[in-house]
Amino acid sequence: MTTLARWNPFKAAARLDPMSSFPISRFDDMFRSLASQPLWREMEMAPDMRLDVTEKDNAYLVKADLPGVDKGDIEVSVEGNQVAISAEVKRSSEQKDDEHTLCSERYYGKVYRAFSLPAEIDSAKADAHYEGGVLTLTLPKSGNGASRRISVS
Repeated sequence: MTTLARWNPFKAAARLDPMSSFPISRFDDMFRSLASQPLWREMEMAPDMRLDVTEKDNAYLVKADLPGVDKGDIEVSVEGNQVAISAEVKRSSEQKDDEHTLCSERYYGKVYRAFSLPAEIDSAKADAHYEGGVLTLTLPKSGNGASRRISVS
């Protein structure tokens, strides 16, 4: 079985130790410990909302990956040709007395993505469906620029 690895160009830079050729002192040790934990660790863990947007003759179909999100924590708004998707990923912080965390890479927080489409959207006929971690939006094309918030089913 192969292991999947996510490539991060900053991880290699974090492993570099420019002070390795100097004599070790307490002062040097303090700075080495700071360098071993990259400042961009939070950026590394923040998720990005991946989208697929396809166009049909009369509508746009948008699929967004939102794993680990409850349907009630997703907001979709459409105004003219502008589409905005936001979601909140929640994680319980329950920890038993006899265990301690060795590594925690799962993200929790808010994600947001907004984009423009080439044509106006008929927000009255727009539809949103969330299943299996994928949000599917059906956005019919229209000539008027009405704005509306879409409920996710």
